[in-house]
Amino acid sequence: MSTPQHKIDSGFGHGSTADEVLEGIDLTGKLALVTGGYSGLGLETTRALVKAGAQVVVPARRPQAAEEALSGLAGVEVGELDLADLASVRTFAEGFVASGRSIDLQINNAAVMACPETRVGPGWEAQFAINHLGHFALTNQLWPALVADGGARVVSVSSTGHRRSDIRWDDPQFEQGYEKWAAYGQAKTANSLFAVQLDALGKESGVRAFTLHPGGILTPLQRHLPREEMVGLGWIDEDGKPLHPEVFKSPEAGAATQVWAATSPQLDGQGGVFCEDCEIAEVSTDDAPGVRPYAVDPAAAARLWTLSAELTGVNAFSK
Repeated sequence: MSTPQHKIDSGFGHGSTADEVLEGIDLTGKLALVTGGYSGLGLETTRALVKAGAQVVVPARRPQAAEEALSGLAGVEVGELDLADLASVRTFAEGFVASGRSIDLQINNAAVMACPETRVGPGWEAQFAINHLGHFALTNQLWPALVADGGARVVSVSSTGHRRSDIRWDDPQFEQGYEKWAAYGQAKTANSLFAVQLDALGKESGVRAFTLHPGGILTPLQRHLPREEMVGLGWIDEDGKPLHPEVFKSPEAGAATQVWAATSPQLDGQGGVFCEDCEIAEVSTDDAPGVRPYAVDPAAAARLWTLSAELTGVNAFSK
């Protein structure tokens, strides 16, 4: 049975922090994998999980920078992984699986946003390739570690950016003209649909998947946006300060929803849903908070899984 896309009255909200949602939760003996877990929300996620007792593996495109950012945090291991390079993804995943360890929590957090047109691999649009296809291949190749100890939770970090675009089934690689925000929107819709289908495929093996909007947070994710563009969007003033502090979250609060989705006992036995503000989100077709129907549509999720498997040549569920 699928989980209803409705609030569950978690008791947490917009301002809740990662430490607050983890209060009383002991992750000693648990292993978490957090992509991009050395910068922005990923760094706060790693800090919170370590504080709760977890061992955290941080795959990083820049391992040296990751080591520096995470120095002083006990129980953290850095590996080399470039989500834009499927050979790199395979090397990391095969090495991890060969170690014989199991994964209890996987948070697919790394992302790029609104970058200039960039092609990776066989000419793939970079945001779709890095945010979605790289994580798709990684998760499928880590499947033995996810099921080794009876199952795991896999969290796919999406965004309200998914509202900018459904999957462009006729041109997913933007070969007919590139627009950075539409490309970001498609990638974030893909993140959501990935979790929907992974949960449908994996729940019998104890793997449950969630997706989420972390909230608006000023982090290095905005590195491709010039200040004048963020001023024009109404995010910041000319001095770089948030114009709406009641809307923008701190990094500690921004990390809360993904940590909650990965660890909360309130979600035991559930999965395949979009979350925000440490809650299961409602479906919305207007400007109200929530998730667009197309981003949690099971048929679209299955279709995207098939497309992603064809593109990457990876599918843990192929017969």
